[in-house]
Amino acid sequence: MFGTSGVRGRVGESITASVALDIGRAVGTDADRALVGRDARDSGRTLRNALVAGLQETGTDVVDAGLAATPTVARGIALREADAGVVVTASHNPPEDNGLKLWTPSGQAFSTARQEEIAERIREADFDLAEWDGQGTHRTWEDATARHREALVEAGRRDAAASDADLSTLSVVVDVGNGTGGVTAEALYELGADVETLNAQPDGRFPARPSEPTAETCATLAATVPAVDADLGIAHDGDADRMMAVTDDGEFVPGDLLLALFGREEVGSGDRVAAPVNTSLAVDDALEAVGAEVVHTRVGDVYVAERARDSAVAFGGEPSGAWIFPDETLCPDGPLAGVKLAALAAAEPISDRLARIDRYPIRRATVETDAKGDVMNAVDDLARERYDEVTALDGVRVETADGWFLIRPSGTQPLIRLTAETREPAAATELLTTVRSLVETAVEMTSSRRRSR
Repeated sequence: MFGTSGVRGRVGESITASVALDIGRAVGTDADRALVGRDARDSGRTLRNALVAGLQETGTDVVDAGLAATPTVARGIALREADAGVVVTASHNPPEDNGLKLWTPSGQAFSTARQEEIAERIREADFDLAEWDGQGTHRTWEDATARHREALVEAGRRDAAASDADLSTLSVVVDVGNGTGGVTAEALYELGADVETLNAQPDGRFPARPSEPTAETCATLAATVPAVDADLGIAHDGDADRMMAVTDDGEFVPGDLLLALFGREEVGSGDRVAAPVNTSLAVDDALEAVGAEVVHTRVGDVYVAERARDSAVAFGGEPSGAWIFPDETLCPDGPLAGVKLAALAAAEPISDRLARIDRYPIRRATVETDAKGDVMNAVDDLARERYDEVTALDGVRVETADGWFLIRPSGTQPLIRLTAETREPAAATELLTTVRSLVETAVEMTSSRRRSR
């Protein structure tokens, strides 16, 4: 039922009011009070109403933040002394999708174990429904975004003071992407920055650009930043849990480099950065230079957040744009990341900072198969026969003399995904060829076993 970031799918097919109702009942069975919110998708109104009904049916009091960014809700759970939070959102997915994300008072997403408890409760219809006179209440919270903004401004002032930076000298373009991340522009304006916005009107059809902020979808932002002589561009997805950036000279910053930049700024000697197994060597090398190291997690910000609870982890992030600052919150807070990046840019141009981070070639490919499980078992066997440093945290990752490769099954398609990285371009291409051969051998082994049965 749950993917790496909540429940998500096509509205009217896998995502219906019935699903939202059951999630409300399941969450409410263990909660006395819950905070809810939604992104700008029109379908969110119906799903929110069903979710609230399910929560109230179990006697849970509902505090409704209305249209709000996911980190606004996640951070607000503790402020409202709630037991859980639920955001109706499909994050960076297209407008025909929607979903629900579940959050704890710490700001961390529900763990995989707790998600499975919710799924099992729904499968068994094991809900603790209230009597007629024990239904939960429903009240709105008008100040949710204002409280988030206050926290962002406080963080921005603290970071600026630490680096002796003056945010009033900074010019920023914020591409809200027709989502709920306008709080970033509000906070930066209050911090004194010169702020311009793109696509700032919430519209769940995402008419200006696709919701996910990538180099392709942020082309207008990349052109605008140098055109208006801005120092920084910031882009969010539909629910603003993600943040990506454009430098002062108009370069879209690859996620791995942004992870390396944030990580190096947040750590001290001996600290760790939590990052998924598909993270670039650029992050390892940037952290090694300051006496820190990467600790790998499975792909998905929920796994990064789980590892970020370790006191030795000073920062967590995914190259897709989810950034977790555990001293502030365990949720991926795109607006917080935007404010922190702005403070860095006010002290030194982001383009100059990136110039000190090495960039390495990454090669990717896919192999089709309708037997992903059996093929991955064969891949694991072959990799352990041929290589010394093999881990199976999420797929099969192998460390080589000058790089690494990762073989992971697609979560939604009949594909095995291959990633290879080395410090030399020619070596990366050669390594990917070797990896493809290994996977094709595993596919043939699996087919032969099936034919012999």
